[in-house]
Amino acid sequence: MAELKAEPFAFPLRRDAVALVVIDMQRDFAEEGGFGASLGNDVSRVTRIVPDVKRLIEGFRAAGLPVIHTMECHRPDLSDLPPAKRDRGAPALRIGDDGPMGRILIAGEPGTAILPELAPVDGEIVIEKPGKGAFYATPLGDILKDKGIAQLVFAGVTTEVCVQTTMREANDRGYECLLVEEATESYFPEFKAAAIAMIRAQGAIVGWTARLDAVLEAIADA
Repeated sequence: MAELKAEPFAFPLRRDAVALVVIDMQRDFAEEGGFGASLGNDVSRVTRIVPDVKRLIEGFRAAGLPVIHTMECHRPDLSDLPPAKRDRGAPALRIGDDGPMGRILIAGEPGTAILPELAPVDGEIVIEKPGKGAFYATPLGDILKDKGIAQLVFAGVTTEVCVQTTMREANDRGYECLLVEEATESYFPEFKAAAIAMIRAQGAIVGWTARLDAVLEAIADA
């Protein structure tokens, strides 16, 4: 076990039981013409973290540690998309609509793909999830159990929605969770700050947060 400098206190890193989970670094959330932009968001906030997410992924690969990617997407027939999710609000494009990068958030469409700079390599697990959390209606829990994973390091978007939801799901299932601060982002900076504060409040009630360099150093030295 190695101590990783983190907040609110050191994270007890177990190199033999840790995996990286990269949440929803998809074109639909990071590029113009995608779902994030259709909601009126500044998608450049997501693209700015790509170099740091890439460093984190490469660090885990170099250390021989598992990397798991998630993609929020739905079946082409929308059978796993509740009307309450599709019909909420007034976006320029709704899930399933035709957009500049194909149908919005539909499995197999160009816009649903992970950004090329962060694309999975052979052997890395990709979880297609229909909800905000990566455990809902997916095999993630069984995969982690089979691999003996007890600790999860998180990156991706958005901090307060899919990332925090998955961390809370993992926390309830007994996983120790750590969020890498530079490798996550929100369309709203105040939401990111609030999510980070909530995650590590009250003695890491949901999990820990740490800086990227501290994580990279710890996994290299462990």
